[in-house]
Amino acid sequence: MTEDSGPLPPGAGQDTPVFVISIAAELSGLHAQTLRSYDRLGLVSPGRSPGGGRRYSARDIALLREVQRLSQEEGVNLAGVKRIIELEQLVDDLKARVAELHEELSAAHAAAEQAASMVHQTYRRDLVPVDRSAVVVWQPRQPRRKPQD
Repeated sequence: MTEDSGPLPPGAGQDTPVFVISIAAELSGLHAQTLRSYDRLGLVSPGRSPGGGRRYSARDIALLREVQRLSQEEGVNLAGVKRIIELEQLVDDLKARVAELHEELSAAHAAAEQAASMVHQTYRRDLVPVDRSAVVVWQPRQPRRKPQD
């Protein structure tokens, strides 16, 4: 059971189109003709049954309620509501992409650390680190010239 739309059939999720238009209208508190108008305007696009009938998901019901709230309580016209919905979808898509990139970056960091570890395992154990400030480079002296007679 979901808070927003009532009980869902077994196995149905938030995006499963299960509600016919009359039930969706009742759950959203809107008239069925309003739902048809919102569909024509592209505000809420429900799924379709094999016969072509509209089928609304729980997420669609929540979106219908949000469209109604924005237009009635906030005074946003339907074109503005459509733009808000599009921008919210864009933000959700971008958040998902950022999450994917974070996962890829974490995997790349892990792979780099593993590769560095493998390289470190190949180091010769008889070599020891030396403080370069304590190292003096030996240079041979130039041979002395014999004085010419």
